[in-house]
Amino acid sequence: MIPLFAYRDNSCNPKKCTVKKLERAGMVTIVTHPAKIPKNSLILDPTAEQALSPADRGVASVTALDCSWEVLDAVLGHRFRIRRALPFLVAANPVNFGRPFRLTSVEALAAALWILGEPAQAAAILHRVSWGERFLEVNAEPLAEYAKARDSTEIIRIQAEYIET
Repeated sequence: MIPLFAYRDNSCNPKKCTVKKLERAGMVTIVTHPAKIPKNSLILDPTAEQALSPADRGVASVTALDCSWEVLDAVLGHRFRIRRALPFLVAANPVNFGRPFRLTSVEALAAALWILGEPAQAAAILHRVSWGERFLEVNAEPLAEYAKARDSTEIIRIQAEYIET
């Protein structure tokens, strides 16, 4: 099991916040200051230059960024070595259903866990939201392929196949 963290800047509605649901279930630790994120945590950063891949297995923890993308550089600075972007996946959440790259934090964490070889943990956190199982159904094929990839380069090649179709 991989420890999960979420940096949260409290900009979203706490009643709808997926990481707050995970925190209440004891499945994620929320931090409100970047210095509280473990230095060796893999940061799910949509602006990262490298894609998350099975080559990243063995990470100490995974941290989702539950904040506005406009503040990412201010939040992260150069403090974290391991920053990875998720490959092409489609949202199943009610707000962005069917839209690529518009995942909630729980979807992002679950996708990362799946790619990192922890499908049971991914399914467990998705079970906390009513549409979680739908996320796995919608993305079953790409997640299976991403989980078998060797490295980031192969992830990008696989992703291109989905973006072109």
